[in-house]
Amino acid sequence: MSGQGDDRGRLSRVLRVRTASEGDAVTTLELFFDLVFVFAFTQVTFLMAHGEPPVSILQGGVVLALLWWSWSSFAWLGNQAHANEGLLRAALIVAMAAVFVLSLTIPEAFHDLPGGLYAPLVFAGCYAVVRLVHLSTYLIAAGRDVALRRQVLLSLTTSALPSIVLLIVGALVDEQWRLVAWTAAVIVDLLAIYVTSNVGGSWRLQSAAHFTERHRLVVILALGESIVAIGVGVSLDPITASIVIGSLLAMGLSVALWWAYFQRIADDAEHLLERVDGAARAKLASDGYTYLHLPIVFGIILTALGIEEVMAHLDEDHLGWFGASALAAGVALFLAFTGVFWLRMSKAVLAARFACAVVVAAAIPLWSALPGLWSLGGVLSLVSILAVVESWPTPGPDASAADSSSTQGEG
Repeated sequence: MSGQGDDRGRLSRVLRVRTASEGDAVTTLELFFDLVFVFAFTQVTFLMAHGEPPVSILQGGVVLALLWWSWSSFAWLGNQAHANEGLLRAALIVAMAAVFVLSLTIPEAFHDLPGGLYAPLVFAGCYAVVRLVHLSTYLIAAGRDVALRRQVLLSLTTSALPSIVLLIVGALVDEQWRLVAWTAAVIVDLLAIYVTSNVGGSWRLQSAAHFTERHRLVVILALGESIVAIGVGVSLDPITASIVIGSLLAMGLSVALWWAYFQRIADDAEHLLERVDGAARAKLASDGYTYLHLPIVFGIILTALGIEEVMAHLDEDHLGWFGASALAAGVALFLAFTGVFWLRMSKAVLAARFACAVVVAAAIPLWSALPGLWSLGGVLSLVSILAVVESWPTPGPDASAADSSSTQGEG
């Protein structure tokens, strides 16, 4: 009898789920989990750089959206219960392994290479593992919260399963139809979760500090890809004055993007999220972080691609349309959607930021005609001017910004 009791005790510890609470910090296992996405972001940049533009950019966007949904799902789960313990610990490790294998297949996701496993199907299978492990664990983590369990089941039937089916179908059809099917999978996932979350309204956000820290870390990881891109384009070349200047300009641009997010809006956005609770908090978190941070991260990845193109073509007399478009569109996307994020969180308009995004994007013909270093320096100059303008004293965030509606967001 005592042996059976010991076995039950060990099983209870293995399956233990401890609900999170306000003020909880990100766990070390979540940080470890995030490291897999450093490699994944690098693979997305590789896919876009070595494909046929502009299709390769669309392919990269679809893959990044699927990766984002995988990461975001566990950001919500880790906010519901402690990720370093029991069942959640096991679920995170399984998901981490699946995401890593998925990342290995990214260069072959849309064009399978001869020999070996069929990469598109491996990609779809790994994504299915991540989503199903997440939702099944979430059901247990919900505990006795009937409304939350019902919301999780709704997400499974209306979002996860249809998107998985579309991914598998896309993996089995001809390459020209794969992008269509996988784009449909992304749209179904994003829309179904958004609609059912607003209808059901039963997601919970236990800790604003934990949730905002998770998203800050993933922005840092994406910015890390822009640093890696500096060296990728010149990794086999002897060091020259052009490489040194280009590296410093690229580092400066990465720092400017870091400033635009972390020094200008990140802390105030967290404080605004902390001031609300219940349904309003979950809705604000879903809109501001789950949805609006996807284009923010994609903007950084595109910027990294542009930097890589600049560094790879330092000796040419003009950057060209591909490199210029990636660099300028990435920076413009980042600036525009950090502005939209701040608008959603505070109801305040960062007019200078939107104006800078428009100018950077509108100047793509100019950037394409200039040498890469001049284009990189020009974009950096505009973002630096924005930093100076936004450093002028402004009124603090509006405490009434948080949406007081009773609907809730993604979980």
